Amino acid sequence: MSLCSDCVKGVRHEGTPEGKFEFIRGVRCYVGTPSGEYNKEKAVLFLPDVFGIDLINAQLLVDDFARNGFKTIAIDYFNGDPLQEDAFVGGKYDIPAWLAKHGNDQTRPNVDKVISALKEQGVKDFGTTGYCFGARYGFDLAFENISKVSVVSHPSLLEVPEDLQKYKKLSQAPLLINSCTVDETFPRDSQAEADRILGNGEQFTETYRREYFEGCTHGFTLRGDLSQPEVKAGREGSFKASVLFFKKYL
Repeated sequence: MSLCSDCVKGVRHEGTPEGKFEFIRGVRCYVGTPSGEYNKEKAVLFLPDVFGIDLINAQLLVDDFARNGFKTIAIDYFNGDPLQEDAFVGGKYDIPAWLAKHGNDQTRPNVDKVISALKEQGVKDFGTTGYCFGARYGFDLAFENISKVSVVSHPSLLEVPEDLQKYKKLSQAPLLINSCTVDETFPRDSQAEADRILGNGEQFTETYRREYFEGCTHGFTLRGDLSQPEVKAGREGSFKASVLFFKKYL
């Protein structure tokens, strides 16, 4: 399991965040809350990539989910130590060394604390949307059937085919994968394996969907260059697919 060079590339998006930072069971989170009435027994856990919850791109996506009726909580599982944005413009980082300090033992406890606190607040059903690094926890929460529905976008840190087989065996959560043309961590052969294992050879079934966005590169949903028409269409298309999936299954 590893990250690729595209995991640390991207473009900063423009906009004004509407959510707020708050501490949930001592864990710093960025929270988007719908402005109108919404079902308080449901919540979406936003599982960010290596740039964490302070990247404005992530905050704007959280706000977009909230605008569509889902209370959405982005979790800082990096304990204030994500990769910095200067990686976008050539900043040098020792990715293996950073990953070694941000493994399951260091990051998973914050996820569990937030889930426990939200359950105490009355949340019964969780959806997850995981990006790159965050897709690992999207799968893990589905394995444990903590999540009711899973969305992953350009996933990293998965073992293929083992994690796909484990998902089919253990999870009851419908799964949407947002995939793309250029992706070292989830390439076309892994995408085909997902269809074979989870879709019984099909790209779209009742509880499994793999959207594919031509001309896009790993990271397109969260860090893509929106001045490029294919990337803008991919970002918008993947978000629409995610919202529709949550509306159907969460």
